Amino acid sequence: MAELKLSVRGQGVLLFTAGGDTCAFVLTSSADDSGKLDESDCLLVAWTGSGVSVRRRSAPEPYPGANTGKGLVADARAFYWFSLDAQNCRLRAGVGEARAETAVYECKLPAATDAERRESKAFLESLTGFGAFTGAAPLRLLRDPVGRAPPLRVEPSATLDALAAGLHLPATHLAPVARQMFDCVAGCRLDTDDFPEFSRAVAASIAGGWCRKRLAEKADEFSKTDPNPAETYLRITLGENTGESPGVPYVLEIWPAGHFSPTHSHANAEAIIKVLHGDIEVQLYPYLGPSAAPFATADFTAGDVMWISPTLNQVHRLTNRGAEPCVTIQCYTYDRGDRAHYDFFDYLDKADVKQYTPDSDMEFSEFKALMRAEWLAARPPARFACFGL
Repeated sequence: MAELKLSVRGQGVLLFTAGGDTCAFVLTSSADDSGKLDESDCLLVAWTGSGVSVRRRSAPEPYPGANTGKGLVADARAFYWFSLDAQNCRLRAGVGEARAETAVYECKLPAATDAERRESKAFLESLTGFGAFTGAAPLRLLRDPVGRAPPLRVEPSATLDALAAGLHLPATHLAPVARQMFDCVAGCRLDTDDFPEFSRAVAASIAGGWCRKRLAEKADEFSKTDPNPAETYLRITLGENTGESPGVPYVLEIWPAGHFSPTHSHANAEAIIKVLHGDIEVQLYPYLGPSAAPFATADFTAGDVMWISPTLNQVHRLTNRGAEPCVTIQCYTYDRGDRAHYDFFDYLDKADVKQYTPDSDMEFSEFKALMRAEWLAARPPARFACFGL
């Protein structure tokens, strides 16, 4: 396979799959911008089940990197990453999504003195691409190296403290299509002036109305052999499928107390999730497979916004651990450069990965009218005390 060229010399991330017990590749080197490879000095990377080994071709021993003892895993759905970061003189490798939380290997090149740092940085900046793949199949080359853990929450703007600590993602840092979705739902509320009891009506319907009936009908939606009434939620769609998202791009999802989703992925789409009412727990997974364990758990409450990109936060499991229903607005759009649309959400049913077609339980306007009708029907008629009625 031909060399995969880095967009920026000395930085980038390779995503790849492995086809056996070992795999290896080379980070090729060029002393200048001529493109002529320097085969005498490059970076040799080897993966096994017990970890990652990296050495410079001109050196006899591997770098003394921090290795967790984990490497290739026995799961055909797993994928891997290797990050090159010349600015911080850092090499990282991991399993699943390319992020600090999934790293299994890290190495800091010598940088104790200015001279050491300049030499290490100059060598890493001489690296121009990945090549000589053995047992590894490249999936994608990302421009930016893996840095600190990305924040899960999105906020309209940032403070100096938030920027320094990475507390949340400023909305301006979202991809353009994700920013559009964020701006679209930023002001959305469930309880509005025309129906201030909407959330209470939904709770009442879950207790004994249409919502309760529909949820019972969906008990086997994700498992025909082992139905679970709690592994259900309602999907109330807004608008129609425009061909730019997996299903309808805007979906109101209703999560009764104690209900949860299967672990699932999001068709490599950009997505925004805003909590309109209640609370929801989000567990993030490195990839969708039976051996994948969650690497992060976060709680989101009314007003909080989470983001998903084609390469980050794609695989998760939602659980309502609160005492009241949770209602979210889910927004999905394929990236503008995406020419291969995948119109399903993949989910985990025990050890099997299955496809789920994003469907609709009811259109929003019809649902709102139904909730209003149920709510009014359950209210006692007005009485006029002055006449003793």
